[in-house]
Amino acid sequence: MSRAKTFPALPTFCPDADPLEIFRAGLAAANGPMTLACSFSIDDVVLIDLLKNHLKELTVFALDTGRLPEETYEVAETVSQRYGIAIQWYFPERAAVEQLEREKGLFSFRESVANRKECCFVRKVEPLHRALSGFAGWVTGLRRAQSVTREELAPLEIDSANGGLLKISPLLYWSDDQVTNYASENRVPVNRLHREGYPSIGCAPCTRAVQPGEHPRAGRWWWEGPEHKECGLHKR
Repeated sequence: MSRAKTFPALPTFCPDADPLEIFRAGLAAANGPMTLACSFSIDDVVLIDLLKNHLKELTVFALDTGRLPEETYEVAETVSQRYGIAIQWYFPERAAVEQLEREKGLFSFRESVANRKECCFVRKVEPLHRALSGFAGWVTGLRRAQSVTREELAPLEIDSANGGLLKISPLLYWSDDQVTNYASENRVPVNRLHREGYPSIGCAPCTRAVQPGEHPRAGRWWWEGPEHKECGLHKR
């Protein structure tokens, strides 16, 4: 886990703030090594394209839970080749996955919120802690429009859940249309599941297509209420 550090007073931004302005302010405030988390969603790939001139200042990492859709691996390879990025992949601890599946089976995450969060911790949260070790801050593709659990996030925050790092979310104020329009105009590689009714993509057993009129994250952990739809990566 990264050692907590002290940051200067963080600036605030208007909702129309340019993502690069937010990123540069975060980079200056962190004043140390930075990493970018990529799930290969349209948001994260748009973010990489926006920051393509700054990729030498960042590492890019991804979490392989062992249950990602094939389509996610496909776009990951395309992104790596297009932008010349050596993706730093992190995996769950083998012993922890084996114990979870032996004791609770392969689908325990559908039995309760507690079980689902346990699975997310093993497959995502613990690897994230390792991925962030040694960094002063990390960059995410979080947006307020994605979920009711993200409506009060700030573009720059102190991430106390991950050792007091600086968390930078340059796209926080962007709408769905802004993201999709940018991706189309700049020919950004897009996970083909997005075109098949999956606006939000996670592990294959925990993601379904959404129906017309449903919230974009309705397909994530669809058996749970919207107030629970976080995996623990962005705990506040």
